[in-house]
Amino acid sequence: MQKKTIIAALCLLMSPLAGAQQAADPNKPLPPASFFVTSVGTGKGADFGGLAGADAHCQKLAAGTTGAGKTWRAYLSTQAANGQPAINARDRIGNGPWHNVKGQEIAKDVAHLHGDSLDVARLGNNLSRRTALTEKGDFVKGSGDTPNEHDILTGSQPDGRAFADAADRTCRNYTTAAEDGAAQVGHFDRTGGGNVSWNSAHASRGCGHDNLVKTGGAGLLYCFAVN
Repeated sequence: MQKKTIIAALCLLMSPLAGAQQAADPNKPLPPASFFVTSVGTGKGADFGGLAGADAHCQKLAAGTTGAGKTWRAYLSTQAANGQPAINARDRIGNGPWHNVKGQEIAKDVAHLHGDSLDVARLGNNLSRRTALTEKGDFVKGSGDTPNEHDILTGSQPDGRAFADAADRTCRNYTTAAEDGAAQVGHFDRTGGGNVSWNSAHASRGCGHDNLVKTGGAGLLYCFAVN
């Protein structure tokens, strides 16, 4: 009798799980790709010829993904210059949700991506070493790998907004590969440098390709689909 009671109890405990498994459709298609880390830079460091060039780089690489028909934007902020206002990265990437090329959710919306409220910040987004995949579905080399390429260009503060000070944080809005400039970068693997921010870990030491390599970068970008 005791054995039958235990078996019955186990069946009751497992029934919700079984129901959930039955409800899941293994044939359901994955959501189209709407986020990736670029697998390569352009070879010019942080010089993309401006935002339009960075967006074009994302769009070109997205052509081989399930999100090929979408409009892609580089996650980059610009600083006010030459009479033009600053642009915030968070304002140019759409509303979400965003998924990597394997269908894993990165964030539900802009607030979730940036942790805009205390509750959302505690929850955290799902951008990590395991989910920040390239457009090919490959892992990006991070801290501990050779070479380390975990610096991702963003030009942004942790909230996804542009810097308002006079210091160059965007390599002159992504138009120079000079050694005397700098761009803010994030760490996709959330490690290194005493700062685990995915979008605002530290500034680069120059804007050229070799400059970015020295601090753990390769001129890579976060790309988001806006639709």
